Amino acid sequence: MNVVTPKRFTIDEYHRLIELEFLKENDRIELIRGELIQMVAKGTPHTFCTTRLCRQLDRLLGDGAVVRCQEPIILPSDSEPEPDVAIARGNETDYLPHHPYPEDIFLVIEISDSTLDYDQTTKLEVYAEAGISNYWIVNLNFRQLERYSQPYQTAQGEYNYLSKQISLPHQSVAIPGFEDVLLDLSRIFPTVVSA
Repeated sequence: MNVVTPKRFTIDEYHRLIELEFLKENDRIELIRGELIQMVAKGTPHTFCTTRLCRQLDRLLGDGAVVRCQEPIILPSDSEPEPDVAIARGNETDYLPHHPYPEDIFLVIEISDSTLDYDQTTKLEVYAEAGISNYWIVNLNFRQLERYSQPYQTAQGEYNYLSKQISLPHQSVAIPGFEDVLLDLSRIFPTVVSA
């Protein structure tokens, strides 16, 4: 009996598809565990939050780190996700030859509404497996920030984070790697407009 299996791509093969223009920038595709994943269109609250968050982080961190917004990072599991925000060491020119690797990254942030389940499971596992020390989910549905840290592997071989903390929009949180720098969450969550 023949079993049908999907074709999985390596990062090099994925880059080749882009070079050959088989995949285009407008396609909104990311590589997760060798599979090409169609990214969901972003709504207005998601876009607003991404813009505000990138602006705040850039202002707070200045030249102390690189704030990458919706740009790829390279993970060893044949994954090249495009998190909404990644804070990386060094400066922009460090990432001219390649996208940041896990060891370059202070923090990865996903902004979630329609993708919440995916970000809390698949993305969380991929980031934990890669050893990303700090992963945040800006949960727009529940208006809270989920902060994950301390990646580990379970006895069953699954990846997760030991620590999960919830912060609310009226609070401020320290940015990993910059503990003296506080992010005021009220400046990134969209204000709820009543009808």
